[in-house]
Amino acid sequence: MRVKGIDKEITGILFDMDGLLINSENLYWQANIQAAREAGLNMPDDTYLKLVGSTTNDMQDFYHRYFKNQDQKQQFIDRTNELVKQWSEAGQLKLRSGVQAALDTFQKLGLPMAVVSSNDEAVIEYDLWQTGIRNYFKFHLNYDDVKREQLKPKPAPDIYLWAAKKLQIPKENILAFEDSGTGLAAAKNAGLKCVMVPDLLPATEVDQKNAVFICDDFFKFLQKI
Repeated sequence: MRVKGIDKEITGILFDMDGLLINSENLYWQANIQAAREAGLNMPDDTYLKLVGSTTNDMQDFYHRYFKNQDQKQQFIDRTNELVKQWSEAGQLKLRSGVQAALDTFQKLGLPMAVVSSNDEAVIEYDLWQTGIRNYFKFHLNYDDVKREQLKPKPAPDIYLWAAKKLQIPKENILAFEDSGTGLAAAKNAGLKCVMVPDLLPATEVDQKNAVFICDDFFKFLQKI
């Protein structure tokens, strides 16, 4: 696949999932708000936005700030996940704009595709099947893989380097897609070209330097093919 503005031919595609392929980041945000209110936590509604694409240390700081103990933290996590699952089963989990068209286009071009996510394996499987796109991908790598292999999570390049190796395609011929600055940095640190499709947060100046393109949605990207 030839893309305007990219000198090398693209022969493989890697995707993040949450907030990029599907609208799950927005569902988690709304679930966080509801779970916090139900628990009587003094948590601003925009708290989740500050955690989008966050590192492990960022998450630990968040838990330490708002929860008195492990039980309270786990109850909040469980309630958030419960709400997201309820809403997903009710049909609120959806593909983001242009994703179906992009997947169909890449498939017709014969490009192998895979998902590189920081979410858990079970959640990724559920979300991909629920939205009807699981069979587009050769494989997915996830947080469970990172733990098993003792890799560093995004923004470290580890998971993207592993994904590129599994695709058996030279890095210069792989194009990654991410919605967050953390994921974008991980792809760039791995030596990959990465397109950013922002979701809940706009691209920063650093993101603009790291990304080959910043597109409002996948339809905008497809215009470059």
